[in-house]
Amino acid sequence: MLLALASTGLVVRAVDLQVVRKDFYQGQGDARYLREVPIPVSRGTITDRNGEPLAVSTPVESIWANPQELLQHPERVPELAQALGVDADQLKQKLDQRADKEFIYLKRHLNPDDAKAIVEREIPGVNSQREFRRYYPSGEVAAHVLGFTNIDDRGQEGLELAFDEWLAGKPGAKRVIRDRLGHIVENVEMLREPQPGRDLALSIDRRIQYLAYRELKETLLEWRATSGSMVVLDAQTGEILAAVNQPSYNPNAINNGETSNRRNRALTDLIEPGSTMKTFTIAAALESGKWKPNSPIDTTPGNISVGGYLIRDTHNKGLMDLTGVLTFSSNVGAVKVATTLPNEHLYDVFKRFGFGESTGSGFPGESAGVLPAPKSWGVTEKATISYGYGLSVTPLQLAQAYAVVANGGRLRPPTFVKGALNPDSAVLDPTIARTLIDMLETVITPRGTALKAAVRNYRVAGKTGTSRKAVAGGYESRYVSVFAGMVPASNPRLVGVVVIHEPQGRYYAGLVAAPAFSKTMDGALRLLDVPPDNVAHWYADGDGSWAPVEAGNAAPDYAPGETNYEEGVPQ
Repeated sequence: MLLALASTGLVVRAVDLQVVRKDFYQGQGDARYLREVPIPVSRGTITDRNGEPLAVSTPVESIWANPQELLQHPERVPELAQALGVDADQLKQKLDQRADKEFIYLKRHLNPDDAKAIVEREIPGVNSQREFRRYYPSGEVAAHVLGFTNIDDRGQEGLELAFDEWLAGKPGAKRVIRDRLGHIVENVEMLREPQPGRDLALSIDRRIQYLAYRELKETLLEWRATSGSMVVLDAQTGEILAAVNQPSYNPNAINNGETSNRRNRALTDLIEPGSTMKTFTIAAALESGKWKPNSPIDTTPGNISVGGYLIRDTHNKGLMDLTGVLTFSSNVGAVKVATTLPNEHLYDVFKRFGFGESTGSGFPGESAGVLPAPKSWGVTEKATISYGYGLSVTPLQLAQAYAVVANGGRLRPPTFVKGALNPDSAVLDPTIARTLIDMLETVITPRGTALKAAVRNYRVAGKTGTSRKAVAGGYESRYVSVFAGMVPASNPRLVGVVVIHEPQGRYYAGLVAAPAFSKTMDGALRLLDVPPDNVAHWYADGDGSWAPVEAGNAAPDYAPGETNYEEGVPQ
């Protein structure tokens, strides 16, 4: 009877465990050994327009632990701390604070060999997990364009942030059985297939990006400037070939640099464009029909009183034509032209060129600039806006506006993506655009303000701008030197804008910013195989080869006193 009773009890218990409460006990077992494990995926590669890698993901290992299990073996904690290269007391404190958890990262993104050495110590509760880390081969050269990712491989700034969803992909998941040491002993089922991130081809040309970065950095060192930016656009497609800033930072060691150096000044920082704005004032004048390139303007005696303020040129430039307003960068001439135009017309032209609104590049944090509404313009505001004060632009906006002139009067929004769909729109008559280019070519001559922007064997058109920095209550004696230009002028392919903040000593843009434009474009045109457009004739030398005999917009050698670098800076 006792045996029968015991047997009956065993049967009842077996039924209870295997039938009645099967799901409960099965769940308890699964909770101890069955785990859902993520399957990490590689972030998509970012390349330049030629397929050269700018951002790649490399596999790394992260060490993690189960505090509940590890704390049962406190004698192994010092050994683990030594292997991780951390303080043993701090590690013990970290584990105690999370004693109720089953998972905690101990060290992220280790070299796989180093992680393997730690795991092979077989410390209870310690294991590794595959992850990916972002690496930027170009370092600080392309840092402001690319941005960076955080430790979880999510985009934080720049194009890494703008295209995070495209690049990140979707991690997979699988259900596995783990033993008490955390080792996977069986794959149970696939819960979600991993979807690797997609690659992204940028419009950036790594070679031109490097050229621009090198010349910008050398310019800042030469003139002891505080910061600077340079943008190079393909005038016909709107693609951004280079966008660089100084100072920069190393995205591979993000914690070692200053936070202020991370912003992309070419798209986020605003400047008053100074005399580079005169190009668009002249465009409005030509469009009105009241002015022609040879229309006379008398700037005598070199100053003009507007609204109680005296606006001056650097010296009395006397009688000139409309082209001369650009050639000699005359503030007085620009003001006299603007006073003949309605506020609404002048504003409409500026707006059409893209001032006062974002370029639509899609870059996170891009500034829209400031263009006051025409109803708020008094005579003083209208006068100062005509030569580049009282409004604010980004270097990219200024490049976009000059690209309109270079592209036959058609605005094509700038883009960082190769082959992006960015349809253009007509904003200026092609004849006026061509006339403006011819007028801007006179700036790159000994009579103009930017001879140093000349590029050997290519015709260059552009405009200098030197503006004071605004402070509360007025302007101070700190300057911004700007040059915006296009090349080759016969059929513009490239547009470039150089901005240098607070150069020391001399500050005229023709001396400070123009040379950086010249050197960058000289290299970029050769890299892109753009044929020269200013070679009058070629001759055969003694060995039968052909060589050019003429240079840029002007002959290469001039006496120092014949060159005009002066800019119209308000006094």
